Amino acid sequence: MTRVRFRSWTITGAATGLALLLAGCVHFESQPLSSARIAADFDTRSLNNPELREFLEKNLKPESFAWPLPSWDLTNLVLAAFFYHPDLDVARAKWATAQAGKKIAGERPNPTVSVSPAYDTTTPIPSPWVVTASLDIPLETAGKRGYRLAQAAQLSEAARLNLASVAWAVRSRVRQRLVELYSAREMEALLKDQQSLQTENLRLLKNQYQAGAISAFEVTQARIAADSTRLALRDAERQRAEARVQLADAIGVPVGALDGVSLSFASLNELPDDIPADAARRQALLGRADILGALAEYAASQSALQLEIAKQYPDVHLSPGYEFDQGDNKWSLGLAMTLPVLNQNKGAIAEAAAKRAEAAAMFNALQAGVVAEIERAVAGYRVALQKRDDTEALRSNLLKQEKTAQAMLDAGEISKPELAALRLQLSASALARLDALTKSQQALGQLEDALQSSLGVPTSAWQTSPRASSTSKATIHP
Repeated sequence: MTRVRFRSWTITGAATGLALLLAGCVHFESQPLSSARIAADFDTRSLNNPELREFLEKNLKPESFAWPLPSWDLTNLVLAAFFYHPDLDVARAKWATAQAGKKIAGERPNPTVSVSPAYDTTTPIPSPWVVTASLDIPLETAGKRGYRLAQAAQLSEAARLNLASVAWAVRSRVRQRLVELYSAREMEALLKDQQSLQTENLRLLKNQYQAGAISAFEVTQARIAADSTRLALRDAERQRAEARVQLADAIGVPVGALDGVSLSFASLNELPDDIPADAARRQALLGRADILGALAEYAASQSALQLEIAKQYPDVHLSPGYEFDQGDNKWSLGLAMTLPVLNQNKGAIAEAAAKRAEAAAMFNALQAGVVAEIERAVAGYRVALQKRDDTEALRSNLLKQEKTAQAMLDAGEISKPELAALRLQLSASALARLDALTKSQQALGQLEDALQSSLGVPTSAWQTSPRASSTSKATIHP
C-alpha cells in the first residue's frame, strides 16, 4: 500500500512539474507579411498623420511647434523621415537582435535528468524493478559566461551605433534632396526670367536688323541663345519634378504626400564660416558613430578571443544519482569533464585571434578614410565659399552697372538693346550665383557627413520605433 502511494505521489509530482515547465514555455505566434497590405499602408502615408503630429510635438521644442506646421523646414522633414523611413526600421531590428543576444549570452546551461527503469524477470523477490535516476549539473569554468556577456554587450553597442549611423545617413539624404529641389526650383524661376529677357532682346535686335543697324548674324546668335534657354528651362522643370520625387523617397512617403505642403528653404541660405581642419578631424575621430561602432566591434573580438582561450579549460559536470535496485536504495555522486587530449581548442583560438586582427585592420582603415574624407570636405568647402563670394561680388558689380545703364537710357545716352544685353549678363550672373550657392550647400553637406555631429534631436527620435506597425515584430507569449 505504501509503495502504491509513493508511486502515485511520484507520478503526480512529475506531472505537476512538467505542467509548470510547459506553462513557462514560449509559444509561437504567426505574423504573415502581405505585400498588398504594406503597399496600401505606404500609399496612405502623409505629413498630416496624427501619429506623426504626436511624434513631432514630442521631439520639437514647444515654442517651435504649431499644428498644422506653416512650413516644413529641414528639421521637420528629417523627423518625418525618422518616423517613416524603412532603413531605420531595419537598423532598429538589428539592434533588437543584438540585444536579444545579451539574453542568450547570460543564460546558464540547464541541468539534465535521466531515468532508466528496468525489470528483472528472473528474480521477482524481493522486487523485480531496478530504477536508476541521475541528474547532470554542468558547471562552467574559467569565466566563460562573463566573456560571453561582455562580447554580447559590445556587439549590442555596435548595433546601436550602427543605428546612429543609419539615422545620420537618412538625415543626410533628406538634406541633399532638399538642396537639389531648392536648386531646381530657383533655376526654373531664373531661366523663366532669362527667357523673358531674351525674347525682348530678340525683338529689339529684329527691329535693329530691319533698320539695317545690325547684321543677320547677331539676330541668329540671339535666337540660338533663346532656344538654348528654352531647352534649359525644360530640363530644369524635369529636374524639379525628379527632385520632388527623390525628396519624398528620402522621407519615406509617396510623392503625393508633398502636395500642398509648404517647404522652407531658409536654412539653405546660411553657410557657416571656415572650419579648421584640426578641430574637424578631432571632432570626427572622437564622435563619429561608425568609428565608435568599429571600436565596439574590436572590443567584442577581444572578448571572443578571451572566450575561446577560456574554452581550453573543460567544464565540470556533477552527476548525483539514485538507484532503486530490487528493494535496495543506492545513492551515487559522479564527476565528469572533457579531457583536452586530442585538441586544446587551438584552432578556434587562432581563428578568434585572426578576427581580432581583422577588426583592428578594419578600424585603422576606417579611421584613415575618415581623416581623408575630412581633409577633402574642408578643402572643398573652402573653395565653394570662395566661389560663392566671387559670384556675389560679380553680381553686386553688375547690379550697379544696371542702375547706371538705366540712368543713361533715361538720359538718351545708350539704346534699349544695350540695356537688354546688360540685363542678360545680370541674369547669367544670377544663375552663376545659384550654382555657387548650391555647390556650397553640397560641400557643407559633405563636411557635415564627414563630421557626423549631433543630429540635433533627442535620441528617442531615431532609436525607438515611433510606429507600432512599422515592422513585423516577433512577439512571444509564455
